[in-house]
Amino acid sequence: MMTRLHYLTARALVLGGVLLLVLGSCGVYSPFGAQTGGAKTFSVAYFTPVASLASPVTAQRFTEALKDIVQRQSTLRWESAGGELQFSGRIVGYDVTTSAVSGGESETATQNRLTVKVQVVYENSLDADLNFERTFSKFADFPADRNLFDVEEELAEQINDQLVQEVFNASLGNW
Repeated sequence: MMTRLHYLTARALVLGGVLLLVLGSCGVYSPFGAQTGGAKTFSVAYFTPVASLASPVTAQRFTEALKDIVQRQSTLRWESAGGELQFSGRIVGYDVTTSAVSGGESETATQNRLTVKVQVVYENSLDADLNFERTFSKFADFPADRNLFDVEEELAEQINDQLVQEVFNASLGNW
């Protein structure tokens, strides 16, 4: 007669075996959902600001935000250079435009838009078919009666969050 302890042990072994089969059939598994393709390391080179309004601070914030999201959403280990997965690129757009105007006799801007464009080069040393060079663009609107310098930090953080998530999805998110 099987004791309760033996029953629980047998059940745990069966469930563990099923779990192992399921996870083993999914390729390289990451508990965060990132498709690392067996890579263990990544590196992020400094994103050079080439857009006329993009500052070195803007570029540094983007670079650090990209590094942070890969560390948070994958099991990859960061290396300062030479990772199996490498990100590099440039800030190619940092523009303010009018996004809404009021009607009437004298049309005036009511909303402005900050748009940031980042050219990303992604290199996977384990699978060159996954490499890409692509430009990502995001924007945020702000009231036209506000000065960009007053809202820039908040907008840049909001845009950075969206940009790095999109870069992550394109490179490791299997989208």
